[in-house]
Amino acid sequence: MSEDTTNERDGNAARDHRSGAPYVVAIGNFDGVHAGHRVLLREAAAQARARGISARVLTFDPHPAAVLGRSAPRLLTSFERRAELVRRVDPNLTLVAERFDETLAAMSPAEFAAGVLVAKHGATAILVGQNFRFGKDRAGNVRALEELGKQLGFATTAVALASDAQGALSSTRVRDAIAQGDLQDAAALLGRPHMLSGRVVHGDHRGRTIGFPTCNLDGVSEALPPYGVYSVLVDRESERPGTFRALAGGVANIGLRPTIASGALEPRIEVHLFDFEGDLYGVRLRAHLVDWIRPERRFASLEELRAQIASDAAHAERTLAPLVPSPDADGAWA
Repeated sequence: MSEDTTNERDGNAARDHRSGAPYVVAIGNFDGVHAGHRVLLREAAAQARARGISARVLTFDPHPAAVLGRSAPRLLTSFERRAELVRRVDPNLTLVAERFDETLAAMSPAEFAAGVLVAKHGATAILVGQNFRFGKDRAGNVRALEELGKQLGFATTAVALASDAQGALSSTRVRDAIAQGDLQDAAALLGRPHMLSGRVVHGDHRGRTIGFPTCNLDGVSEALPPYGVYSVLVDRESERPGTFRALAGGVANIGLRPTIASGALEPRIEVHLFDFEGDLYGVRLRAHLVDWIRPERRFASLEELRAQIASDAAHAERTLAPLVPSPDADGAWA
C-alpha cells in the first residue's frame, strides 16, 4: 500500500489521510494517551462539537527521533492501541498518523503549517500543548503557530500541561516509572496499568512439565519493566481483529529465565493463566501489569522453581481477586 493511501482501522484510525473538509486537529505523539493527553483530547472533541465538524488527532510514524538520528524511546503503546484509547476519550476523535521522514523533517514551520496541517488535514482549528515545537530544527513554537494561523485561516489553542506534585504529566515520566519498576506511579499517570501485547508462540514447553503451562508472547514492542515476576490481567483478541475481551488473571515472568535458559540474551515474556485450559497458539494477548511480585533469579532446581511459582501465583490471585473488567474498555480488562 502506498504512503498516500488512506488506511482506516476500526473506523477511528487512519494513516496519511488527505482531506478537503475542515477539521479540528490535535497534534502530538500521544504515546500512552496518559491523563495529560486526555485533557487536550477532550478539549479538541469539545471544540469540534461546538463547530459542528469532526476532529483528528495527528501523530507521527515513525517516532521523529528515529529519523533525526537520535535514540527513539521504546513506545508505551502501538498505533492501534493509541487509536483505541483515543476513541475511548470521545468516539468522534480519529487518530491519524503522518509519515515522519526526511522530507517532513526538513519543512520550515510555514511549510508544515500550510502543506500538512491545512492542505492535507484541513485544519481550521489546532490544539497543541504549551511546549509544542514544530518545523525544521524545532524552530516553530506556539506563538509561531498562532501567527501562521492568522495567515492561513486556523485558530490555535495552546492547552496548559496537566501536572501533579511531581511536575508535568508526560510520556517520559511514564517510561521512567516503568523502567524503575514503579507500576503504581505508571498506572496513576496512565489511568490504567501498563500493557504488553504479543502473539502466542510455541516455547520449550518446560512450564507444562512442572505444572505451570505458559503462553509465550512474541513481538512485544512496548516498554518493558525490570526483569521479574508480575501479577497480570490478560485480554485475548476476539473474532473481530483489533478488539479484545478479558480472558483471565495470571502471573508473568519477564526476563532471561536463568534457571532453565542459562546464557539467554533476549528477554522472554511468559504468562501463566489462572483457571484456563485451551489452545491459544497464534492468538494475540494483552497482559496488563498490575503489580510487581519479585525480581527474576536463578533457582537451584526445577522443584525449587516450581514451589516459587506456586507462591507467586497465590500472591497474584490474591491481588487480582477484587478486580473486574473496566466498563470503559468494551469487555477488556483495561
